[in-house]
Amino acid sequence: MTRSTVLLGMSGGVDSSVAAALLVRQGYDVHGITFQVWEHEDETVSASKKWQERGCCKVGIARHVAKLLNISHEVIDTRDIFRKGVIDDFLHGYTTGTTPNPCVRCNERVKIRGLIDLAASRDFNYVATGHYARLRNNHGTFVLARATDDRKDQTYFLYRLNPHWLPKLLFPLGDLVKSDVWREAEALGLPADELKESQEICFVTQGNYRTFIEKEVPEAKRPGLFIDETGQPLGQHDGIAFYTPGQRRGLGVATGQRLYVQQVRPTTNTVMLGPEKSLLRKDCTVSDLNIFVPRLLESSTEVHVKVRYATPPTPAILSPLTSSSVCVQFREPQRALSPGQSAVFYEGELVLGGGIIQPF
Repeated sequence: MTRSTVLLGMSGGVDSSVAAALLVRQGYDVHGITFQVWEHEDETVSASKKWQERGCCKVGIARHVAKLLNISHEVIDTRDIFRKGVIDDFLHGYTTGTTPNPCVRCNERVKIRGLIDLAASRDFNYVATGHYARLRNNHGTFVLARATDDRKDQTYFLYRLNPHWLPKLLFPLGDLVKSDVWREAEALGLPADELKESQEICFVTQGNYRTFIEKEVPEAKRPGLFIDETGQPLGQHDGIAFYTPGQRRGLGVATGQRLYVQQVRPTTNTVMLGPEKSLLRKDCTVSDLNIFVPRLLESSTEVHVKVRYATPPTPAILSPLTSSSVCVQFREPQRALSPGQSAVFYEGELVLGGGIIQPF
């Protein structure tokens, strides 16, 4: 009997390594793919580093795990696609006053799209990744669903997947909790004490995102005015690219009260500051939608909305504005909503869709 073939994205991290082991155990014919999305590792330098310091896609670990499991593995250079679809988008967003999420765009435009396209060209049955997510067959239609482990659920980063891709996707870790994954990793001989999970942006390998922007786009350092909520000047900022809603540190403005970034205004090159209470908003417009359940665009719907990865979904009413935008009215005001970030819509465990928060 012919085994089902799976193209597995292998970053060299603990999750995709364990996903490989699970798929082999389940009887799939697995072929590992590592997309080189950023700089190639200098093995003479990286050999002296701990594993978690060797960049996002740890080619050496992926290759080691593939050999251990006796599966084929290859590295494909996708740096040009990553540069255009993720890094350029990231830089454009910050320099025009929004706060993009590169992980969302990477899955949509590079990693999962790349795997899907490659699988189609090579006649693979499925594509798999180490994401914490599940799939549900909802009345004959595949829908993305939250992972069993709420703390690790990654559907926030996956909501932009093309609905037509879902029947071909496998998420082997979707029903596991993280402690199970670590046990599997230890059984593979991976060093759990060194394989820490990176919380940083993969291509920002030195300094922080502000130093990355300044290096890539020197003209982003264009001073302008901090203003208060009435438009009065409060001081000078370094450039709108270096400020995000909710930010308090690094403002360099002394007024006798704690001030927070409220809005970044590219048209006037100003950054509006105000008290913390002014960060609360009851609604926002969400556009650039990717919808799994079409009824969201037909009438107002009660949903739960996640406006950043680290916060739980919150109750809201979704009302269609156009065929490509909705108004989100939150039951409880939300703090520091950031244009450019994603808002993802849920109904129980199901992901209904999502989009990009628009400037206010």
